[in-house]
Amino acid sequence: MLFRTKDLEAIFNGQCTLAFRRWKKPTVKPGGTVRTQLGMVGIDSVEPIEPHEVTELEARAAGYKDRAGLIAMFDAQEGTCYRIRLHPAGPDPREALRDAEPDVDELKALATRLQKLDKAAPAPWTRQALQLIADHPGVVSTSLAETAGMERADFKLNIRKLKALGLTISLEVGYRLSPRGVALLATL
Repeated sequence: MLFRTKDLEAIFNGQCTLAFRRWKKPTVKPGGTVRTQLGMVGIDSVEPIEPHEVTELEARAAGYKDRAGLIAMFDAQEGTCYRIRLHPAGPDPREALRDAEPDVDELKALATRLQKLDKAAPAPWTRQALQLIADHPGVVSTSLAETAGMERADFKLNIRKLKALGLTISLEVGYRLSPRGVALLATL
């Protein structure tokens, strides 16, 4: 579930507790969370609705100028209309993870996890990716992917796997290693 930055700011300021989407199949579930650039968004409920059920107040609570703007969004898409009740659910847990100093056992566990990622891929890539980022922080992913001999989309997918382990940090352009990633790379 994607959010515009202004909508995320409203959610985290407590001004927005609703979202509306039209999906062929819901992409979120009640009780789940969505990771966003500003932190985690908690999903309280996901209810199928008819467009005419939406009130002016609900449309505004979801960040629309008025109900007509929300109806226009519904009309431009296909699928079932949903009302999603949500709340801010705290910071992205990867932030705390990436700044944590791993101990020896954790470094071994991370190395084992990287080995599994390498075995699941057509060719090993994890150490090369970490080294590329260490050597070229802030370099656009297209250049890094080319250096790695990979398609950009595949490279970015791999970096997201490293980010989920708290090893990399996305920058405005490119990436850098987190303290956790620096510690791990030093042991590989």
